[in-house]
Parts: sequence; structure tokens; C-alpha cells
Amino acid sequence: MAIDEDLSQLDDYLRRLKVEYDMYFGGGSKKPPEDIEWRVKSLLRKYSDGHSMSFAQRFRYNTIQQRYALFAALWSQKLRIKEEGYRRPQDAVLGIQGLRAEEQHAAEKALKQHETLEDHPAGEPFSVDCADAESEPQKVEALFQALASARKQAGDSGAGSLASFKKFVRQKTAEIRKEYDCPAVEYSVEVKDGQVKLKAKPKT
Repeated sequence: MAIDEDLSQLDDYLRRLKVEYDMYFGGGSKKPPEDIEWRVKSLLRKYSDGHSMSFAQRFRYNTIQQRYALFAALWSQKLRIKEEGYRRPQDAVLGIQGLRAEEQHAAEKALKQHETLEDHPAGEPFSVDCADAESEPQKVEALFQALASARKQAGDSGAGSLASFKKFVRQKTAEIRKEYDCPAVEYSVEVKDGQVKLKAKPKT
């Protein structure tokens, strides 16, 4: 299908964009990769309404979109530092090695730890482990997006706000970790018989 091909192309463009930005900030390129970034933005805009996409395709699109948003925030701050000049020793480190690399790695792991739903058997839930909602916002946002997409597919637009969902996950995680003395909580979004379910259980 054309949509699947475009999503694969979008994923490839994003990987290339990250490589070229790494080269740019590392001094291996004289200018940022504006052409590839334009292609990424164009494909994201093309499918932003999601009307012609299946649930699996929409989920895949949202995952790529969140990865781009994560990287775009990183690149924006590094570009600002590069343009303004390195005023502090740590700024020079950010300009070369990347901003908060450990958080970037954790976010990428959270977004990639599960395959897209189109690769799962029918009814297979999306799940994510969360130990601290405050320090793992990307995981919470990925879970919220999966829940919102599932509800939209089921004809229910009442996903609520991200802020209220973050508060819920923060409180629920604290309650379950305290009750079961576990290091993390596993949240899952499952669509079964047209009903969307959000489940939480202790992760040992």
C-alpha cells in the first residue's frame, strides 16, 4: 500500500536525518540537513489527519512523529547553542556529544521497545514499563498516544488531556509500586471486541 511505503520512507528519512545532524554537530558537515528535514516534515504533514490510515498505520505514524519531535527539540537547542557560541564548557560538550544523551537513549528505547501493531498478531496489546512517570515522560506520552489512537479507532474520542493522563499514571505507578514492592509497573493498551482497555500490573 502507498501509505505503508510512505511510512517506511519516512522512517528511513528520519534515520538519515539523525545521522546527518550528528555529522553536522560533530563538525563533519558545514550546514544542517535542511533538505531531508523538509522531506520528513512534508510526509508528517501529509498524514497528520490520519483519516485514510488503519489503526496499525496510525500507531506507526505516531511513533515516528514522536521520535522526530524528540530529536527536533534536541537539535533546536544544539543549534541555538552553536549559533550563540559556547559560553560555558558544558555547552561545547552539548554541541558535540548531544544534549542529555542518557535521556535520549532512554526515550529511544521506550519508543522502540515494541514493534508496530501491524507486526503483532490481532489483539496483541501495546505495553510499556514505567518506574517513574516524572522522569520518563516519553514513555507516558507514547502510552497516551497508543490509548488515544485505540479509542479513536473504536469510535471513542474521549481520551482526555495528556496532563491529566500523566497525573493518573504518576499516581497509579506510585500506588502499585508501594503495594507490590515492585521496581516498575507495566501498562498495556488492548483492543478486544471493539472495547479499549488500559491495564496496569506490577513488573518484577
